[in-house]
Amino acid sequence: MPESKRFLLRLDPRLFEALRRWADEELRSINAQIEYLLTDQVRKAGRLPHQPTKRPRPPAPPTSGEEFDEAEETLAAEGSGPAVDADGAVPTARRH
Repeated sequence: MPESKRFLLRLDPRLFEALRRWADEELRSINAQIEYLLTDQVRKAGRLPHQPTKRPRPPAPPTSGEEFDEAEETLAAEGSGPAVDADGAVPTARRH
């Protein structure tokens, strides 16, 4: 990991206190909170190149109806999925 750049930042005391409280609530240091907020805003503005995450992405959901139907049949056979009717809808319970 590259070394972080250091620089002096002057803040209004009220802003600093608000950031300190927010950082405490999220169990971060004030420095980490400021870096998190700046990174989030720079990404949202599209000014930070996308960097691959360290976590693997979850598998994509089935793309065809056939794969979905097979998964539903497996769940229904195991008794762990909701019962579905011929249209694929989950029937609702009726009160008497």
